[in-house]
Amino acid sequence: MTKKVKVQKTKRPEVPAFVDYKDVELLRGYLSVFGRIVPRYYTGVSLKQQKQLALAIKRAREMALIPYTRKY
Repeated sequence: MTKKVKVQKTKRPEVPAFVDYKDVELLRGYLSVFGRIVPRYYTGVSLKQQKQLALAIKRAREMALIPYTRKY
């Protein structure tokens, strides 16, 4: 049996032209409840913006600004 996860249907913040890894509040809007990066078809961002967001999230994780996983 698989566990059903409630899909987060909240309004996502607008993505600026340059995504900074230090803008933690913006990046947390694109993380799921488990700490994973939310796919494009949920967020509605373009491919270029999704790549910028993913890179910024990964850099913020490396710098310990965002945890890799959320506590259960």
